[in-house]
Amino acid sequence: MRYDVAVVGAGVFGAWTAFHLARAGKQVLIVDRHGPGNSRASSGGETRIIRMSYGADEIYTRSSIRSLKLWKQFFPSMFVKTGVLVTAPRTDPYLAASRKTLAGARFKFEWLEVGTLRRRFPEIAFDGDAAAIYEPDSGALLARRAVQAVVDAAVQAGARYETRSIEHPDPKLARVHVFACGPWLPKLFADVIGRRIRPTRQEVFFFGAAAQLPCWIAFREGAYTLPPIDGRGFKLAIDTHGPAFDPETGERNVSAASIARARAILHQRFPSIADAPLLETRVCQYENTSNGDFLIDRHPGFENVWLAGGGSGHGFKHGPFVGEYLAAQIAGKGRAEPRFSLVSKSLTHHRSVY
Repeated sequence: MRYDVAVVGAGVFGAWTAFHLARAGKQVLIVDRHGPGNSRASSGGETRIIRMSYGADEIYTRSSIRSLKLWKQFFPSMFVKTGVLVTAPRTDPYLAASRKTLAGARFKFEWLEVGTLRRRFPEIAFDGDAAAIYEPDSGALLARRAVQAVVDAAVQAGARYETRSIEHPDPKLARVHVFACGPWLPKLFADVIGRRIRPTRQEVFFFGAAAQLPCWIAFREGAYTLPPIDGRGFKLAIDTHGPAFDPETGERNVSAASIARARAILHQRFPSIADAPLLETRVCQYENTSNGDFLIDRHPGFENVWLAGGGSGHGFKHGPFVGEYLAAQIAGKGRAEPRFSLVSKSLTHHRSVY
């Protein structure tokens, strides 16, 4: 059978693209070498934060708002409303820009000064100059299960799923190919993407603590946490970009130094659970574009081949929007976003989107 579209990669970008295409009546094939939500994938693991605070990057705030609506519309059980707390020094430009952007987008939030923060969230130790944006309607997504649910829904809408790999466009298989292969994209398209996407090693820790807190993000400190909503404990992740990493062969054990760093964050910010037992560790990866913007564009050498990736550590939440956007682009509808283009990505990495 020849398909209208073959989607290579069943991570969150590929799954939602296939879902939207199948619902639009296209004959869709989804393939993935290791399966939806697998442990090698950037869309694997148990949870991801969904938040609307993006500084002055309104494009991502509005994408998150749209995505949250679609997550709740089609897969409501995959969203857990914990609230999201983004903290920084009161004068931090990112925090101020997020406040302005959220107000412009009319998304519900609270601006909290340090006194209120200490009363509302006594489990967190705040600096004297701290302030925060609190998003009460944001929260967490059950990542691995969510990706599997989206693929299942795409199949129910008429798509076909196969566990295998496709490394090159095959015109006999499909008229259009979408390669949504996350950290594998730089190897599959080394001549086009190369160092424009750089997979990095990222570490995650789960502690045996029952702290019922909102998701917490401190970009300037390079860390974020999620409450124990998935049975694995209190999740703490290091957000600063790690060393280069191969998703197939990379070592996935954490070092004693990394555990010590995670403990130090607990002692500084969550002193009441600082000595909680370490239950589990994970090593995953980001696939960072040069600036943190997504890559969603045609292959420059093939009119019928699309590249979708560069989630850059913040992409999971945006899966519904990305799939909707890419399905429209394939259909020749809507304006192409210049920030998602291949030409906007350089070989030199300077993170500007958080």
